[in-house]
Amino acid sequence: MADEFDPNAALFGGDEPEISEEEAHMKETFGKNPNRTSAFSDLFLKDMMDTVEAETELPEEAKKNLIFKMTANSVLDIVMESLSPDTREEVAACVDGYIGMCMVNMKNQVDLMGELRKALMGVKQETGESDEDYERRLGDMEEAWWSIPQPILNGRTPDDAIREEMRRYGLDE
Repeated sequence: MADEFDPNAALFGGDEPEISEEEAHMKETFGKNPNRTSAFSDLFLKDMMDTVEAETELPEEAKKNLIFKMTANSVLDIVMESLSPDTREEVAACVDGYIGMCMVNMKNQVDLMGELRKALMGVKQETGESDEDYERRLGDMEEAWWSIPQPILNGRTPDDAIREEMRRYGLDE
């Protein structure tokens, strides 16, 4: 309890703990997700449940599947609507690629991002190499990694495997 943040501490001479820019970003983007989830529930759960319950001929398992799909679709709609029109397409492409990568991970029981991190961790800065050149070399290696056949994918490239999964769901167009 003593380590918990007291929002009123500044009123009594205590200072707020400093958080890094990254921590503030993570708090804003992910930290509020439980609150967002509650708001989504208030926004569309009742109507969604009423709609699904009205489908008397659907088996219970199909109703559960329908509830999930309606929820995911509603959340995606809200996210896309909240973006400016000039960024929607880029965000949609990023989401599609991430879904493809997650499908590859699940299907192959791998962690592509973890494997990429492992590969990059083995790259050491060369003697006399500037920080900028080292960072550029790491970036080039990271970009190239996605096009290199990987043993964890039975010799397929991560890019090809991801595109294949995206194609299965019509997300490659």
